[in-house]
Amino acid sequence: MRRTLLLLAAAALAGVIVIGLTQAGGGSEPAAGGSFDLAKAREQLQGAPAPLAQLHAQSNEILEGGATAFDARLAALRGHPVVINKWASWCGPCRAELPILQRVSTEHGKQVAFVGVNARDKRPAAERFAAKYPVPYPSYDDPGEKIARDIKAPANFPVTLFVDADGKTVFIHQGGYRDASELEADIQKYLS
Repeated sequence: MRRTLLLLAAAALAGVIVIGLTQAGGGSEPAAGGSFDLAKAREQLQGAPAPLAQLHAQSNEILEGGATAFDARLAALRGHPVVINKWASWCGPCRAELPILQRVSTEHGKQVAFVGVNARDKRPAAERFAAKYPVPYPSYDDPGEKIARDIKAPANFPVTLFVDADGKTVFIHQGGYRDASELEADIQKYLS
């Protein structure tokens, strides 16, 4: 009887782990390079207003400067809605939502600013990840999560914050986006 209970408990635990990894996007990763072409995306984003064009000029860079540089960037973006995505190279759900961010930031990047916050990550790993999976906007290096705390981003990953044109955070989406229409609906709902 005791042995049967132990086997059932082990089977239940294994089931919980499998379901948890599936829901969290564990193991899912975009195909290397995928079909995303950063040069083509930057071409599509030409003609954006100056503050947004400055973001596109720093496509896929991981910027230093901490909270001071990040705050200065947000101040420069005042007047434009901003989508801030907190990510890490080791985060499975971050990897899974990356193709969605690539596509939506390219399609909406002339009206909406996109900025990344690479938090609690090792810089070499983040740079390797960014080289493999580029985005048409920069991210700020935030190893100690100072930026994340300043913008009141929850501790989990990924997290996407929506900041209106006046600089006020109007919505925080916790967890990864599963499809582009979900992210686009949030942009429409909170930033239009």
